[in-house]
Amino acid sequence: MAGELRPAPPALPLNRDIQFTYGVPDEVSPLVRRVVAHNPNPFTFTGTGTHLIGEDEVAVVDPGPDLADHVDALIAAIGGATVSHILVTHTHRDHSPAARLLQQRTGAPTYGWGPHPAGTVSDRRVEEGGDTDFVPDVTVGHGDVVRGNGWTIECLHTPGHISNHVCYALVDENGLFTGDHVMGWSTSVVSPPEGRMGDYLRSLELLLTRDDVIYWPTHGPPVRDPKTLVRAFIAHRHHREDQILDCLAADRTTIDTMVPVIYADVAPELHPAAARSTYAHLLHLVETGLVRSDGEPSPSSRYWPS
Repeated sequence: MAGELRPAPPALPLNRDIQFTYGVPDEVSPLVRRVVAHNPNPFTFTGTGTHLIGEDEVAVVDPGPDLADHVDALIAAIGGATVSHILVTHTHRDHSPAARLLQQRTGAPTYGWGPHPAGTVSDRRVEEGGDTDFVPDVTVGHGDVVRGNGWTIECLHTPGHISNHVCYALVDENGLFTGDHVMGWSTSVVSPPEGRMGDYLRSLELLLTRDDVIYWPTHGPPVRDPKTLVRAFIAHRHHREDQILDCLAADRTTIDTMVPVIYADVAPELHPAAARSTYAHLLHLVETGLVRSDGEPSPSSRYWPS
């Protein structure tokens, strides 16, 4: 109906109940422990959850922000074990910068898809900003396998939140370290140009082809019904695009006129992030031919139904 947004689908099955003490490791599975960094904010939730895999030979997943006390806590949790791998899901500043400090203290090589993508937007109102200093010692590809003493990791390229995002599957426990691709407490920010909505949706569809029984996000508690959440995220994004089409039908043709309507239930301080997400959706709608713009699509463009 012109001038109205269609009703929202059922609420996302999110879980914000995470039990932890900052700096103290907690066991989330027989092979995995988590140490949460003290960097809470609207985009990190309670903070970055760094995961430690294994006992005698440990892999560290997402070492976290450049906080000396967090690295000290990781070293204490690792104890006398050897750190053999430092695995980075992507290069936002709440995930990768501590790799440098941890490597200085352990000598372990870093693994990741690649450096931070060029030409990105750094706006702390939208996400945590990029770590342009990180370059992995070992570049991983989709389907690559990394092995340590008592554990095996499969690498999955999952662009969308950012183009160099990788999820790491712990084969031994049918679990997946999902970084920011899937978070149990919130949806992910998709902010162009480093984030692309089409890539994000395709990466979610990829997860539906797998048999993972649990996800360990970098922010928030474990996800114990992963496919239900992934399907809900896909439906949520399709609903957002339907809402954008409703706005266009009501002659709301710019992002700044859409966001207050689509995100009326979201705190105004989060509207800059919502605007970036709306822009990502509009780019996807232009790519799929459902929407056109006045010239090259941009955050300030006017948009119309095709």
